[in-house]
Amino acid sequence: MGFLRRRGTLVGLDLGSESIKAVEVLKDGDRMKVVGFGKVDVPSPEARADALADLLRHCSFKTKRVATSVSGRSVIVRFLNMVDIPDENLKTAIRFEADRYIPFDLNEVVLDCHRIEDAPGVAANEMKLLLVAVKRDVVDGQLKLVQDAGLVPHVVDVDAFALSNVFAIGGPTYEMAAGKVVALVDVGASKTVVNIVRGGESYFTREVYVGGNEMTAAIAKRFGIETFEGEQLKRAPGSREAEIAEAVLPSLEDLGNEIQLSFDYYENQADSKVEEVFVSGGGSKAPGLEETFERIFERRTMAWNPLEGFELDQGSFDHEAMLECAPALAVAAGLAARVNG
Repeated sequence: MGFLRRRGTLVGLDLGSESIKAVEVLKDGDRMKVVGFGKVDVPSPEARADALADLLRHCSFKTKRVATSVSGRSVIVRFLNMVDIPDENLKTAIRFEADRYIPFDLNEVVLDCHRIEDAPGVAANEMKLLLVAVKRDVVDGQLKLVQDAGLVPHVVDVDAFALSNVFAIGGPTYEMAAGKVVALVDVGASKTVVNIVRGGESYFTREVYVGGNEMTAAIAKRFGIETFEGEQLKRAPGSREAEIAEAVLPSLEDLGNEIQLSFDYYENQADSKVEEVFVSGGGSKAPGLEETFERIFERRTMAWNPLEGFELDQGSFDHEAMLECAPALAVAAGLAARVNG
């Protein structure tokens, strides 16, 4: 999916609620190479433009072309079964269909669609179609933010599809999941993105508005400390890992149960089982997360490194800092993987 396209070396820019992450990727033959990285905290929504400017000042990116993504309640994703029609007629047909599925005035949204090949649960004369609608003012706001920073927009994507983009780059986890329907779960600060995929194809997506912030609040309450101190303790629990795990357990169970509802819905609709779960995101480092999720999901659940399919350019950025926050770079890396379209 993508609303705007150009070509070239690309920076994936994840404009998160708590931090901005950037990954620069160069296509080198058949390989994807990370050639730049940066991360900066966002102290408040009003400070986002300043935070982005700060990031760009401290990173020597080789290109001004960027891919960003949108998420939240102004983004509508629908998976539709429709009568099979030729690709050249899709864009016209979807405007007639969209009225039934999009709770916004069609004049206020940007629409895109994509045919899903070999989707389960589709009759012989039907096709499965992915429909995405985003409020136009959200896209415009994203474009203004990056253009005001002196950057050139290449793609505006959706967070969930950035996950499947980076997964499809390859690597040990992708190969392990070959032929299986698996769930990619990215636990961010304010939300968790669920994307059920086979290969690089999305079959179902959902955003759950529970994330690392709830865990941080639980830690702060448990120890009677300020929120920022709770965040520090969550990131580096040291000898208090068992206490931290106990403090965040109710939040993890709430999140796991919400994700399980998504699996149940997908499996009932598609008559196809989610076989494994791969977890990323800054919140995925929470003590006890994998064990709690695996107990709730009753299927193999493991953290994975979203950068595992990339080569790393030597000497051009701080590798240690990037690998330390690699779980949080799934969206940024997936956006940068759009370097060819």
